[in-house]
Amino acid sequence: MAQRRKRVLIVDGYNVLRSGYRYRNITSPDYTHDAFNRARELLINDVTLFSGKEYRAVIVFDGYGNDYSTGEPTKVGGVEIVFSPKGQSADKVIEKYAHDARERGCEVMVVTSDATIQDTVFGGNVDRMSAAGFCHEMELYHKDVQQEEHPKASRKNTLQDRIDGDTLAKLIALRDGK
Repeated sequence: MAQRRKRVLIVDGYNVLRSGYRYRNITSPDYTHDAFNRARELLINDVTLFSGKEYRAVIVFDGYGNDYSTGEPTKVGGVEIVFSPKGQSADKVIEKYAHDARERGCEVMVVTSDATIQDTVFGGNVDRMSAAGFCHEMELYHKDVQQEEHPKASRKNTLQDRIDGDTLAKLIALRDGK
């Protein structure tokens, strides 16, 4: 049996929060600490669901100007969360993760709408999904889950339902031999 290739999902955290329509309504119109925390939490949950058992998932947030950001990853729900170290952009961290994963022979998917990252990682034979594409995938996932939890019975559409009453009466009379 062929061994399954390892897959890595790298998400450009703040880019997806700002560009992805699924998250913008949480942070808009105010960009308070609580709003960003709620949006980050939703993104982490979505990445956990999307990655499942198929991907090793990493979300990279920009910690460039944060004096306390060391770049040390933490795990939440099986997803690695990284704030770039002070003085380094999330873009550089994403590029390094993508490059290192490709060097290890992994398939890599980067979720971002940042043109600079797209240009850089495409050179390394890395797949890309836009923030809008990721939001769309998550909406489809949640619709599927909702349909599984609350299935709608399909209604049988018969000829009787589609014809007017006079025609139906005539057909019944013909059938019954009247």
